[in-house]
Amino acid sequence: MNIQDILQLPSMPAASPSYPRGPYRFIDREYLIITYESDPQAIRDALPEPLEPDGSNTVLYEFIRMPDSAGFGSYTESGVVIPALYQGEHVNFTAQMYLDDAPPIAGGREIWGFPKKHGQPKLAVVQDTLTGTLAYAGVQVAVGTMGYKHQHLLYDAAGKKQCSSASIIEKMSKTQVNLKLIPGVDGELAIAQLVAYNLADIAVQGAWSGPARLHLVPHANAPVADLPVRKAMGGLHFIANLTLPYGRVLHDYLAPVGPLPTGA
Repeated sequence: MNIQDILQLPSMPAASPSYPRGPYRFIDREYLIITYESDPQAIRDALPEPLEPDGSNTVLYEFIRMPDSAGFGSYTESGVVIPALYQGEHVNFTAQMYLDDAPPIAGGREIWGFPKKHGQPKLAVVQDTLTGTLAYAGVQVAVGTMGYKHQHLLYDAAGKKQCSSASIIEKMSKTQVNLKLIPGVDGELAIAQLVAYNLADIAVQGAWSGPARLHLVPHANAPVADLPVRKAMGGLHFIANLTLPYGRVLHDYLAPVGPLPTGA
């Protein structure tokens, strides 16, 4: 391979790249998001500076089924997202993610800094219940349940008319933030950044709300229970098509610090 060949590769290994170039399109992406009240100090401890708690004391636990993901295949994902503030802007910080497919683990970590680890998440309808589970190393560490399609959010059954999906698109378009940490060959951090991205080209196919519950089990290598459930506040279930574009750097922890003011 010459240098042009090398620089045109989208990812490693050269003989069979783990993922192609983006942006990446997702079709029929299905979400179960359970909002719950948690411990304020646990939230503060999980947020890297300069992110700050947004004061709501809430955490989002997500189960996501992705059956048609360009370049990544078909997989399921589960994890913890924390509403936060960055310089006054409301953002969502992805604290933990577990999934069952190698290409999005590699691409997610290398490109956007997603905190992805291999686990065994599932999302399925079991009779009258939308059920999400996460197993890690043979232990079931998360169980989320929601009444299946209790309340239509995009259809007014009484008025027999469609409703706007604007509120769902607004939630999905919110700035998402990851802590990207990649070491160099000497073992020291070569990249230490807060990375942001915004989902694009969102088309919501259906959305529902309903009663929900969440159970988290302590585990050394999948510590989702470190953000304990104080009270489940409700569930959101929706299906959408969307594009995951490349991101941008919000904060670089390795950037040189400017000179001190005169006289300091």
